[in-house]
Amino acid sequence: MKGIKTLVSATAIVACLGAASMASAASIAIDGANPDGPFTTPGGTITVRSPSSFNQPVTCNINFSGNIAGGVASITGATVSGSNALCNLPKITGLPWTLSASSTTAGTVTNVGYTISFFPATNCGPTTINVAWSNVTHSLSLSTPQTLSGGCSVDVLNAKPSPQVSVI
Repeated sequence: MKGIKTLVSATAIVACLGAASMASAASIAIDGANPDGPFTTPGGTITVRSPSSFNQPVTCNINFSGNIAGGVASITGATVSGSNALCNLPKITGLPWTLSASSTTAGTVTNVGYTISFFPATNCGPTTINVAWSNVTHSLSLSTPQTLSGGCSVDVLNAKPSPQVSVI
């Protein structure tokens, strides 16, 4: 009888923990009447280090495009540009990248990767990185630099979706 009571108590604790984690789940949504739809991030910036830059930081413009559906964002395109010659060389890999919110201030982007055929060549990712979200500025950023496989890192990321997006 004592074993059954212990089993029932343990099951109740697991069920409560599961319900609590579901209650704290967050969703990405476009502000306005329809929470789903396409987005872009004009004016975004990214700073990376890679073998092609001899591990020196390179800051470029980045514009993501994608779609939000069911509380998750899929990044289906990324355009990198800028005055540094290395900004014009990356080939984005692993698309679509999936942006999921774990809370109203944090989330992950999966499958992040890029290659540069320039000597020394770079082959970064695919890697899951941790990102930060601000509902005040409606922007995506990094709290800390994120390491990608292949000897690369994303040191800084600033992207502001259009139309305006919130994490709820």
